[in-house]
Amino acid sequence: MASSEVILLTGSSNRKVEVTVGAGESRQLVFVALPGASGTIDCSVSVRFAGEGGDCSLRGLYLAGGEASVRFEVDMEHGVPGCSSRQLFKGIIGGQARTRFFGLIRVPGQCSGTEAYQENHNLLLGDDCRAQSLPQLEIYADDVKCSHGATFGRIDEEGLFYLRSRGIPLDRARKLQMTAFASEVLEGLPEEIVSEALESLDSLI
Repeated sequence: MASSEVILLTGSSNRKVEVTVGAGESRQLVFVALPGASGTIDCSVSVRFAGEGGDCSLRGLYLAGGEASVRFEVDMEHGVPGCSSRQLFKGIIGGQARTRFFGLIRVPGQCSGTEAYQENHNLLLGDDCRAQSLPQLEIYADDVKCSHGATFGRIDEEGLFYLRSRGIPLDRARKLQMTAFASEVLEGLPEEIVSEALESLDSLI
């Protein structure tokens, strides 16, 4: 059995999401956070596996500018063997915005055969914004495949130069790079959510 859900977070909001993945079940959740210029979004996600063969995919995109604040906290507990999970969260941060991603994967001693992967990537648009990433693994089992990683980067100046040499205005070139960065999370989402996210990029340029 497979299920998919898209969660759009806008303005100021506090959201707690609890997910239970049954035996042989596949769950996919996608989060899109658009706080506006001064909103604060706090989102807590808890995932528990209740049977073997479960699979869970979490994707997230947060766009923060002005004095906005975004915080994601993910607690992924592999409490039974033979389950898999993937996490991909991306942030685009400008202005004086602040973001924080905390992700914990826990694999108890009896949970062999677990596969769990976590990625958090952040694109910083200026010198005054701040992004914090705290990925963590707690692994007590053998025969598992688990990894986590975080990156922080800037707009590619060489890429901007190339696009501008092709006659593309600076703002448009910057938006193209931001869109490419976000595309992996936005792929396959409803058109209205993708459009709202891409429109929100204009406020970050």
